[in-house]
Amino acid sequence: MSKLYTIGELLIDFTPTKQSGSLASVEHFTKHAGGAPANVAAVCAKLGQQAALLSQVGQDAFGDFLIENVKRAGVETTYIAQTIEGDTSLAFVSLTDKGDRDFLFYRRHAADLLYRQEQLPSNLLTAHDILHFCSVNLVASPMKQTHVALIEQAHRTGCLVSFDPNIRLALWHDAEACRKTVVEFLPKAHIVKLSIEELLFLTHVEDEQQAVHALFHGKIQVIFVTHGAEGATLYTKRQNVKVAATLVNAIDTTGAGDAFIGAVLAILLDKHITVATLQAFCEQFATTLLTFANRYAATSTEKHGAIASYPTKHEVPFTF
Repeated sequence: MSKLYTIGELLIDFTPTKQSGSLASVEHFTKHAGGAPANVAAVCAKLGQQAALLSQVGQDAFGDFLIENVKRAGVETTYIAQTIEGDTSLAFVSLTDKGDRDFLFYRRHAADLLYRQEQLPSNLLTAHDILHFCSVNLVASPMKQTHVALIEQAHRTGCLVSFDPNIRLALWHDAEACRKTVVEFLPKAHIVKLSIEELLFLTHVEDEQQAVHALFHGKIQVIFVTHGAEGATLYTKRQNVKVAATLVNAIDTTGAGDAFIGAVLAILLDKHITVATLQAFCEQFATTLLTFANRYAATSTEKHGAIASYPTKHEVPFTF
C-alpha cells in the first residue's frame, strides 16, 4: 500500500483559550500538537491512508505529549526520535476575530533541527510512496542535510515528492536567505503548494500566472496556489483551474494550509498516483481535487488547533 512520509518539525502550538487580537493580551493558552509536516501526516492518516513522520523531539513531557497525539491521529511514530541534546519546539499563536494568526517561536535549541542523516532508515521509500517536506527545517542544521539525503533517496526510487514551503520568516535571520533556500528546493519536488503571499515573496512577480509559470523548473509538474477565503488554483504547464472556497464560520485557521495539501496527497495515495501519472491525473480531476481540498481545509477552521481539528474520512468523505 502507498504511504506518505513527512519530514520536519513536530512542535507544540499554544493557542489562546479565548479569542484574542494579540499575544501580549493573552492570559491563558491551550496546547495542541502541531508542526506542518506532522499536520499533513495527520490529515492523510485521518483520511484513511498510511502516514509516517520523521522528526525529533526533546526527551521531555512536551515530546511525550506530541508523540502520543500524532499516534492517536493514526500517524506511524516509528521514526520520531527523542533526545536530551535539544528541547521540544514551541509556538505561541494569537488569533484575531477572523481566525488569522501571529506566531512567536521558542526553538533556539530545537531537538528537531538536530535530527541527523545517520538516523534515516536506509531504503525507506518506494516508487509507490509520497515524501512531503516544508521549509521551517531547511535552515542551516543537521536536519537540513537529512532532508537533502531523504529527497535524494526519493529521487532514486521514483517516489513522488511534495513541497509546501510554509514560510515563517521569524525563524530565519535573513528573509533573502529564506527565499533563496526555498527557490533552491522547489525544483526537487513534483508537487508544490504555495499561498498567494508566498508566491509573490518568492518571485517578486505581481501577475499570478506569470509568477507560477516562472517556477516550472526541474521536476515540478503541479503547483497549487491557495487564496485563503477565495479558494485555490491548480496549475500545470498546460492548464490552470480555480475553485472557490467553501464558506464556513472560521474560528482558527491554524493548519488550514496543511489540511489543504494533506487532503490532496490523501487522494493521490488513495488513487495510487505515481510520478508518471501525476500530471494527467491532476489535469483530469483538477476541479474535484480542489473542491475536496477546499472543503476539507475549510472544515478544519471551524475548530481550534490543527491536528485536533482535522475531520475523518467519515466526516468529510472523498468526492471521487
